[in-house]
Amino acid sequence: MSVQPEAILEDNLIAQLSKQGFEVVSINDEASLLANLKNQLEKLNDMQLSSGEFKQVLNRLGKGTIFEKAKTLRDRLQINKEDGTAAYIRFLHEESEKNNYQVTQQVTVEGRYKNRYDVTVLINGLPLIQIELKRRGLELKEAFNQINRYQRHSYWASYGLFQYVQIFVISNGVNTKYYANNKSQSFKQTFFWADEHNNRYTDLTKFAEMFLRPAHLSKMLNNYVVLNETGRFLMVMRSYQIYATEAIVERVNTSDQNGYIWHATGSGKTLTSFKVAQILTTSPEVHKVVFVVDRKDLDFQTSKEFNAFAKGCVDSTDNTKVLVDQFTDAPVPANKINEQRNSKLIVTTIQKLNNAISHKRYTKKMDKLKDKSIVFIFDECHRSQFGETHQRIVSFFNNHQLFGFTGTPIFVENAHSKASRKYTTKDLFDECLHKYTIVDAIKDENVLKFGIEYVGRYKEKEGSKNAIDIEVEGIDTQELLEAPMRLNKIADYIIANHKSKTHSKAFTGMFCVSSVPALIEYYKLFQQKKEAGEHDLRIATIFSYAANEEDPDANGFLDSVDEAPDIEGIAEASSNYGANTFTHSRDKLEQFIGDYNQMFGTRYTTKDSESYYNYYNDISKKVRERKIDILLVVNMFLTGFDSQPLNTLYVDKNLKHHGLIQAYSRTNRILNEQKSQGNIVCFRNLKAATDTALTLFANKDAKETVIMPPYEEFLKLFNQAYGKLLSIAPDLESVDDLADEEQELAFVQAYRELLRLKNILSTFADFSFDDVKIDEQEFEDYKSKYLDLYDKVRTDNQTQKTSILEDVDFELELIHRDEINVRYITQLIAKLKGTDNNKDYEYQYKSIMDLLGGTPELRSKKELIEKFIKTNLDKVQTPEQVGEAFDAYWEVEKHKALTELCEEESLVTDSFKAMVDRMIYTNRSPLRDDVFDVLQAKPKLLQRENVFNRVTDKVRGFVETFYKGF
Repeated sequence: MSVQPEAILEDNLIAQLSKQGFEVVSINDEASLLANLKNQLEKLNDMQLSSGEFKQVLNRLGKGTIFEKAKTLRDRLQINKEDGTAAYIRFLHEESEKNNYQVTQQVTVEGRYKNRYDVTVLINGLPLIQIELKRRGLELKEAFNQINRYQRHSYWASYGLFQYVQIFVISNGVNTKYYANNKSQSFKQTFFWADEHNNRYTDLTKFAEMFLRPAHLSKMLNNYVVLNETGRFLMVMRSYQIYATEAIVERVNTSDQNGYIWHATGSGKTLTSFKVAQILTTSPEVHKVVFVVDRKDLDFQTSKEFNAFAKGCVDSTDNTKVLVDQFTDAPVPANKINEQRNSKLIVTTIQKLNNAISHKRYTKKMDKLKDKSIVFIFDECHRSQFGETHQRIVSFFNNHQLFGFTGTPIFVENAHSKASRKYTTKDLFDECLHKYTIVDAIKDENVLKFGIEYVGRYKEKEGSKNAIDIEVEGIDTQELLEAPMRLNKIADYIIANHKSKTHSKAFTGMFCVSSVPALIEYYKLFQQKKEAGEHDLRIATIFSYAANEEDPDANGFLDSVDEAPDIEGIAEASSNYGANTFTHSRDKLEQFIGDYNQMFGTRYTTKDSESYYNYYNDISKKVRERKIDILLVVNMFLTGFDSQPLNTLYVDKNLKHHGLIQAYSRTNRILNEQKSQGNIVCFRNLKAATDTALTLFANKDAKETVIMPPYEEFLKLFNQAYGKLLSIAPDLESVDDLADEEQELAFVQAYRELLRLKNILSTFADFSFDDVKIDEQEFEDYKSKYLDLYDKVRTDNQTQKTSILEDVDFELELIHRDEINVRYITQLIAKLKGTDNNKDYEYQYKSIMDLLGGTPELRSKKELIEKFIKTNLDKVQTPEQVGEAFDAYWEVEKHKALTELCEEESLVTDSFKAMVDRMIYTNRSPLRDDVFDVLQAKPKLLQRENVFNRVTDKVRGFVETFYKGF
């Protein structure tokens, strides 16, 4: 039986959608697209539009970015009718049955190139859902890459109507995914649709039946495509987020009961909770929706995220009185006109809420709300709700409903004892309304797996009676665990392995330790080793400075709000600790903050609450920006903190149950192909605790699903992948002899798999090429062949040659493992200058050349850098002067190349320089008019295409050589 062609897949989908209520229309080009749009808008708005009036509509539709067009889609447009009246045009109706649904195929649009799109769903004439198909047997990512190409080449053309696409669907028949129109996201951020038990609809026919229904699409567009105001991009909710949202909304609309949502840490609970709150505020039956978080979460994360979804929706509640005014819709004072008081949505902290209902000065005002319908939504309810505050809330409000979100619920097994009994999440919130466990999230690739290593075995000295290895678990003495020799060895291990764990600091790490005294010792060790030149890691720390001994609450549960900065009383000494102890730990923190201030040019201190608060905030920001390499903590930042670039957690403390999962989950946020898993490096034997926690929060088979396979398993997979590569290309020369593009495609896919596995293996401290069947040189040589094919495909694309390799993802970011740029290379050259030994010189020289040849961004610079080494390096006096000498050399070469290019192509030098400056500033290739403007004489009509392409290629080459990578 032959493979089903893409065209049959497409025709079958059209036939299915026709049966599901879509009108099948033939729209082949922009003219028919516009004519159909006019007809559909007239139908929707029940009016006739003259050509002039429709022109007004088109002019408005053609303006703005993808984000701005998404706003236009949901807004009404005022136009001036020819009879002098005003009319309002809507583009999307909230009620599904009032929209008009059509489907067409092979719409052709010409932008930079002419492109034909597979299947387009039109709603009221606008293309809002775009479906790209690949034949069965091809990988799904090809369709994703094809859409990215269309984004560059044609979606923006003319009025840019295809920039109104809200949701993309990609399928190869057997696998089908969807995602929002957001050009910045990676393939990792595409989603499967599933039922409420997370059973996927991967087959295109089943997916179309469940997802591509008129009513469902209308619901998705009106409710579940979210406009991120801060980043100005679109997001679309995943199936489990939608089921959770609808479960809570239904609960509120049909009962007075409570409930909670169990969604894995890192799976997007904030977006879900925002959508729940937003929908509930539209209900006339609900008086207020109150989103409740812990103090530090509001100030450092949730307010930013909520404001991203709806700018200004989080009010600044500086004190409890403002919160009470929000509750009671008090009039806004004349001097505070910017305060939002009448919103149905309140975002506040559990501490201020507790004050509002327990302090006498507020209760008189708050009493008016006792019988009002108020819905409370608790973020991270596993750690904010097990105390007296919960009882105060349920006692004060008579007509309340409580809903919680958590990634790690409290069960009997991990519950604290309170008042002689154990409280679970179910005790406080009633039943679980929707579950999406860590196993579900990893299976869907919404979070990463964990790669867990246990490092550190101890044995008695040689000659002792019991000269055997003793696991950390078997030694439970503080004396050993805090021994200076042990701490020193752990610090050395982290310094030696941090770059490999984080792909040469492309990512960041966190180190959690058992107590503040241990943290102080570790910090001092890292600083001493830095001053001695043993590392260049940027290390920062923060802790609750009143805790200067083994904290009895640092028990692995991580649910105590006491670890948050005590903003209101931060400058006061704790009565639980002696003055000397407190002063010592505070002085240490003040000293460490001084180091931070020196490193980043800041002026933070512990001497007042606001500055300490801002210090906490600045640390969280710099971790996300990768300006801090390792954050050293006790409990802070181990819950509720999200940072996509954080990929490694070092652990020297006992963790268990929800505390363990929460801590590990700091590392497993999805980012890109290079971030393949969350790395956990345990310096204590937490294997039993890890197995127990994973079983508790997933299922009894979770260990195999959640934990990365061991090092040996990846060696086996790597060697198998190498065997497959050899079956296609037994040696380097055979790559050049591949008969056709089918064989080249097979080679690309085989080597790419080898790259992926090497990317994972390199995060293991034990990895060596001695353990695999290919040596490092052969691996690099095959990489060169792989890169040559990449260059060939890129060149073919520029000349519009059709190629089956056109949409293959070459995974170049796996090759680009280091943050390698020109400055990095000059540092290597400086080391080369300082090398006296000929053998070492040759080795380092070859390493630099290999690095330049293997890094796409630097290959264009290889010849010039090689020339600098051979002709200029001997003239430089010291290694320290290499950077300055290289900069001077580069400027000379750049001026020389610019002059030659202008002479070759008869360009106006000053105009050419200005065009290059614009290219660098806008990060865009020059337009046709830009190129012709810098020519001394405009070419003849028939020559213009060739001249434009030739000059543009040379300009790109010039910019890539002399500017990119600096």
